[in-house]
Amino acid sequence: MTTKVAVVGATGKMGQLASQIIESANDLELFAQIDSKGELSDMLGADIALDVTLPAVSQGVVEYAVANGINVLVGTSGWSSERIAALERTITGNLSVGVIIVPNFSIGSVLATSFAAMAARFYDSIEIIEAHHASKLDSPSGTAVRTAELIGNARVDLGPVIAPHADQRARGQQVSSVPIHSLRMQGVVAKQDVIFGGNGEVLTLSHETLAPAAYEQGILLALRAAKTAQGVIVGLDKLIDFGASSAS
Repeated sequence: MTTKVAVVGATGKMGQLASQIIESANDLELFAQIDSKGELSDMLGADIALDVTLPAVSQGVVEYAVANGINVLVGTSGWSSERIAALERTITGNLSVGVIIVPNFSIGSVLATSFAAMAARFYDSIEIIEAHHASKLDSPSGTAVRTAELIGNARVDLGPVIAPHADQRARGQQVSSVPIHSLRMQGVVAKQDVIFGGNGEVLTLSHETLAPAAYEQGILLALRAAKTAQGVIVGLDKLIDFGASSAS
């Protein structure tokens, strides 16, 4: 039995890519394609709604789907920790619905973010530089925000990172005390560097997306997980078995 997926934001680049992936998968069915200004009622009857719209539209898509008992996979940026917390309060105790929020579908990006959280305990000076294509509307990116939040969580017992001259605009926007610098440029798909400064050394964790094909594996993984998801799940890393337990 196939899983019926309604793609909301289907006319965008990510929506078109997701639609192609769904149509090629034997266990998925492209139930509906809705643009960012389309009728959300067209998703009724789907098993999953895939939201790849715009930051200003995404919350309404999720709220409509949840209200109608449809699980949601969110691939739209702009979901801050505050907005996620509000969503969690909305569906607390409602185990009949689930929402998965994925800031980045690239497996490599998820690994780089996880590595950054691991390294955060060993360095007090940490900054993020992220670059995306010129048409990306939001900054900092959802991936950068997620990375900074995980760094902050990893340092909860150590305190905030060292970020001098935070009052200067050029110092970037701070998220969980980590300065984030955003570039929006032609010729770029997506790139993120997390830079750690230590005593006599600098460590840089860098990930670059070169083509949309980098998202395919993550999209499939998340779509398959979304059908049975319960509550709010944030990050593709929550769906991946990193195999750490196998080393014991």
